[in-house]
Amino acid sequence: MNDKAQWISADKEHVWHPFTQVSYAPENIIIERGEGACFIDVDGNKYIDGISSWWVNLHGHCNPYIISAVTKQLQQLEHSIFAAFTHKPGIALATRLLEHLPAFDKVFFSDNGSTSVEVALKMTFQYWSNKGTPKSKVIAFKEAYHGDTFGGMSVAARNAFNKPFEPLLFDVISIDTPHKDNIDALLQEMEQHLQNEDISCFIFEPLVLGASGMLMYAPEHLQLLIDLCRKYNCLTIADEVMTGFGRTGKFFATDYLNDKPDIICMSKGITGGFFPLGATACKQFIFDAFISNDKMKTFFHGHSYTGNPTICAAAIASLDIMERTETMLQIKDLSAWQAAFAQELTGYDNIENVRHTGTILAFDIKTGESTGYLNNAAEPLAEFFIKRNIILRPLGNVLYFIPPYCITKTEAEQVYAAIRALLKG
Repeated sequence: MNDKAQWISADKEHVWHPFTQVSYAPENIIIERGEGACFIDVDGNKYIDGISSWWVNLHGHCNPYIISAVTKQLQQLEHSIFAAFTHKPGIALATRLLEHLPAFDKVFFSDNGSTSVEVALKMTFQYWSNKGTPKSKVIAFKEAYHGDTFGGMSVAARNAFNKPFEPLLFDVISIDTPHKDNIDALLQEMEQHLQNEDISCFIFEPLVLGASGMLMYAPEHLQLLIDLCRKYNCLTIADEVMTGFGRTGKFFATDYLNDKPDIICMSKGITGGFFPLGATACKQFIFDAFISNDKMKTFFHGHSYTGNPTICAAAIASLDIMERTETMLQIKDLSAWQAAFAQELTGYDNIENVRHTGTILAFDIKTGESTGYLNNAAEPLAEFFIKRNIILRPLGNVLYFIPPYCITKTEAEQVYAAIRALLKG
């Protein structure tokens, strides 16, 4: 097929796209190639990728350094089984990740963000089972999102993402996201829950709850909750699928904490946006609970592509770029631009709850409807920016801007100018 109309027709006939209601969705744009912080479609139109393609792209599309690393690996070993065998890219990646996570000791690879959370939950439940004290209850934030697998849905908010499956999900103890006005009451509530000996873990997205609307909270409040969990011997799981690899201004959002959680989940930006990969890191005492002559204490979990060497090579190359002084300066600059624009946005009376953490900027547009994913503002807002060659995909009436770190000041200003035009009407 060479004709654009034929590709569009085939797309409509054969492809089921995610998070899309086809009854009113606009025609899909066919992307031909990527370049830096931008996409180019089949007609040659250039679009700024203002959401890093669902928060995965860190260093720009078709980054030549990562391409070179992947190409080299493909010529040596494309894939191998990861049980009873290992390989240098998998070992090197685990080692490199732990260098940035000095409080952790072991890394388990999976396929994506949802599976990294599933691994963490299964590790936790089996940890207590292996210790001879099975525990089944989980504490999580009411507005959380932890992926689309059943464990991830269970520990997340009951909302549009998982409502049809609600009868199939296990129950969790849900608590409010902390802020200065509720933290004392929240700690009291948390302690009452923790006094129940059946609490296995507390899972959370550190500092930023992404899919729930870029809800942000202070690290000192999270530290108090973690400290309380530690007092009651409750395991803690940080879901850094979105916040990891520089998004909050530090390498990991948990770098803002003094006392680290017991397990950390990683994905999205881990390969620089090239391949799907999940990684779950844990502390040594969790790993030790699975070492036994009793075969039933083995962690019977795995994926066909666990630790795929080609994907690991991409992740190593992405880490190489992340560790460059130039990249950290890009993150610092982008964070400063976002902070300055966030301050400017506070002057508009048709928006509210302007918030900013590191490279992440978000605010709520007043629509007369309740704020949330199902707010009808999403589609017209997305269309407004597409017409200006900018890709922003609002979460309902929540508009957010999370570009690749390589975005130029000129490109960022183009996005800011479009947001001003929107707000000024």
